[in-house]
Amino acid sequence: MSDVTPARFESADALRGAIGKRLGPSSWLRIEQSRIDQFADATDDHQWIHVDVERAKQGPFGAPIAHGYHTLSLVNHILPQLLTVPTARMGVNYGCNKVRFPAPVPVGARIRAVGQITEVETLPDSVQVVVRVTVEIEGGGKPACVADTVSRFVF
Repeated sequence: MSDVTPARFESADALRGAIGKRLGPSSWLRIEQSRIDQFADATDDHQWIHVDVERAKQGPFGAPIAHGYHTLSLVNHILPQLLTVPTARMGVNYGCNKVRFPAPVPVGARIRAVGQITEVETLPDSVQVVVRVTVEIEGGGKPACVADTVSRFVF
């Protein structure tokens, strides 16, 4: 359960009015080895840098790191902590325009995210919202992930 209150938007106009404003931060989430292993099993990506703890200790990061796509997948968990559109009849994930992984997430690290609405486009049956989500690593200098997510809300 999250300990944060997301920004609440009741209409497409309210979303448009929030372009450029900071959303969040989300709650902190610790990235444990068990979570990394589960992601490796789900994606069949068992590269040693993620799942072989002893070998990864000798590798370039000194510990196992989360998959970049694992960090990206957690944006689905984070977005509802940043914003909510309770008046929408339906909301769907439409994809991402751009994704980058500037820094690795070592096992045991805590991550959280902030967001910013960068675009709101009215479509015939919905409104399309681009939110730039920046996933931070506690104590880190660079973000773990920066993703321009695209969601559609039907009112």
